[in-house]
Amino acid sequence: MSGQRKILLGGYLALTAVSLAGAILMLLAYTPVEANQGIIQKIFYLHLPMAINTFLACLVVFISSIGYLWQRRSVWDDLAAAAARVAVLLCSVVLLTGMVWGRSAWGYWWTWSPRLTFSLMLWLLYVVYLMIRTSIESPQRRAVVCAVYGLSAFLDVPLVWLSARLMPDIHPGNIGLPELSMKLTLAVWFVPVTLIAAGLVVARFNLSRRQRSVEKLRSEGFPVVGIRMSGGTV
Repeated sequence: MSGQRKILLGGYLALTAVSLAGAILMLLAYTPVEANQGIIQKIFYLHLPMAINTFLACLVVFISSIGYLWQRRSVWDDLAAAAARVAVLLCSVVLLTGMVWGRSAWGYWWTWSPRLTFSLMLWLLYVVYLMIRTSIESPQRRAVVCAVYGLSAFLDVPLVWLSARLMPDIHPGNIGLPELSMKLTLAVWFVPVTLIAAGLVVARFNLSRRQRSVEKLRSEGFPVVGIRMSGGTV
């Protein structure tokens, strides 16, 4: 790793750690307890940024899928795969935090309301996307199939967003924060969550590019023993 990349990585890690520590401190010491829901409402400050970043990761898959079908370049396929993995991870956190919140607010862990149903569908769609990637051996065919699927899967994102606004739903369409301190805390929480999400996409993308380079060298008959990759030596 070059000196400039080390500086950028160090700056990213420091900014992420500081912003996360500040967000946690604000949540514990600055943000008041919501009068009706109690302390469980504070999970909202993680839940909403995770949900928005899930949508953004899905958008990256969507754009990358268009890019691959247009240019047929592997870089788009690798970016889509990286974003899809992060989307599944973030959506898992959204579902889990939503269940904890729902248990306290509604009295049960899960209900098949429109938003919850579409959210679970979103998670399943991108899990299937990752399964497709492991089930097709041909890199070109896999990339094409996944690109077409990635375009289709994104259709569920607006359904998740609009469901509670357009249909009767136990999940509120808009959650108003009555105090300025609550709004500030929510804004601050977007910083570390977005940094973590973006960092995970970039890290997975870089790993995929290295793996692809190694595979290309192997196919051309070059020795690849001793090439360092994240997680060990190939």
